[in-house]
Amino acid sequence: MNKPTRFRAIRLGAVLLVLVCTVGCDQATKHFARTELSQLAPQALPGGFVELTLAENPGAFLSLGASLPATVRGALLTLAVGLGLAILLAYLLGGARLRRLSFLGLALILAGGTSNLVDRLARHGLVTDFMVIRAGPFHTGIFNGADLAIVAGALMLVLSLRATTRKGEARGSEKDSST
Repeated sequence: MNKPTRFRAIRLGAVLLVLVCTVGCDQATKHFARTELSQLAPQALPGGFVELTLAENPGAFLSLGASLPATVRGALLTLAVGLGLAILLAYLLGGARLRRLSFLGLALILAGGTSNLVDRLARHGLVTDFMVIRAGPFHTGIFNGADLAIVAGALMLVLSLRATTRKGEARGSEKDSST
C-alpha cells in the first residue's frame, strides 16, 4: 500500500472509530433517558452537580431555532446539517493537512452532529436531551452526549489554533531577532 493510500485508510479508521464510539454511546444514553427518565421528575446525581431530566428538543443546540416553522426547521436542521456533515466528512477524509488535535476536534463535531441527526431523523424532528449541569446559581441549558462531543471538538479546534498561532509567532520572532 502506498503512502497516500495508507494515510487515507488511517484517517478513515480514525473517523469511523470516533463515529461508532460517539454515536453508539450517545444513542445508548438517549435510549436510557427516554425509557428511564420519562416517568420520573428531574433527578440530581450525587453532589447535585448534574441533573437528569428528559426533554425532546425540536431545535438545535440549547433549542435554537425551535420556534421556526416546522418546514423551515426541518430543512435547516435536517437537510442543511446533513449536507454540512457530508462536506465535513469529505474534508476529513481528503488530503487536507491537519494537526492531530484539529482532526480529532473535527471528528468529534462530525460524530456529535451525526448522532443528533440520527435522532432527528428517527424521532420525527426531535432530539432527546437529558442533562443539566448546575454550579451554585449557574446552570446550563439541557443537552445530551452528542452536544458534549460537539463542544469538546470545538474546544480542541480552538486549542489547536492557539498552538499553531503561538508556533507562528515564535518563528516570526526568531526571524526578527536574526536580522
